[in-house]
Amino acid sequence: MPLGNKANSCRILIVENSADFRAGLGAELDKLGHDVTLESERCEAIARDDLGQFDLLVSDLVDHRSSDEAETVRSFKLGVTNQPGRRAIAAVHDVIERTLSYKLCCIDKAQDVSRVREKIDLELPSDLTLMNAVLEYLLGRVARLGMIEVEQSNLFVALDEAFVNAVKHGNRNNPEKLLRVTSELSQHEAIFTVEDEGDGFNVAEIPDPTDPSNLFKSTGRGVLLIYNIMDEVEYSRGGAKLKMVKRPAPVHAS
Repeated sequence: MPLGNKANSCRILIVENSADFRAGLGAELDKLGHDVTLESERCEAIARDDLGQFDLLVSDLVDHRSSDEAETVRSFKLGVTNQPGRRAIAAVHDVIERTLSYKLCCIDKAQDVSRVREKIDLELPSDLTLMNAVLEYLLGRVARLGMIEVEQSNLFVALDEAFVNAVKHGNRNNPEKLLRVTSELSQHEAIFTVEDEGDGFNVAEIPDPTDPSNLFKSTGRGVLLIYNIMDEVEYSRGGAKLKMVKRPAPVHAS
């Protein structure tokens, strides 16, 4: 339903190589009553005088490498405004959910993704109501690339724990604070980072996830799950940034 209150509508900048996808997403968001601007090239978008006035930037650019190189790089970025007060309005959340849903349904339907490397950069309000849409998008992309069996990998559990910890404990459920989620996906591995704007914590105080005596402790249980599910886990920025790596399960000869 179109928005009746202009104060709650959003200014959105879409930067997209594909004319069909650019027009399709633009029309989808325009129907909701938002002010949508379309650009086809990153350099043109960056040169805009009004760049800082948009509530949301959606950029999906594909770098088709030369024929002698082995991969295509897709870079998707979704970033909210640098005005904290605007991040909390419901319309911004609706646009984020609609954009992720539209992209998941429409991108690379007929494309060979065996040689695609995908970079995803999401800058979001700290609101747990967005997490289902974000998880669905990330896991959908992992499944599409086919390098990890999503349902058997428990990726959902690990990413959900990381998001909840960052929003609740890092940003204290403050939707005006940013949650940054990045991912780099290829046939070899999936790398995820989750970063909040909180004060962090002492990583050394996390219960040792390899110690059986910590198995039933409520404190640190989410971290324990992440360590058990992921192949690599690394905290930085005083605990405010978490990097997780998941690789395909080894194939054993029969």
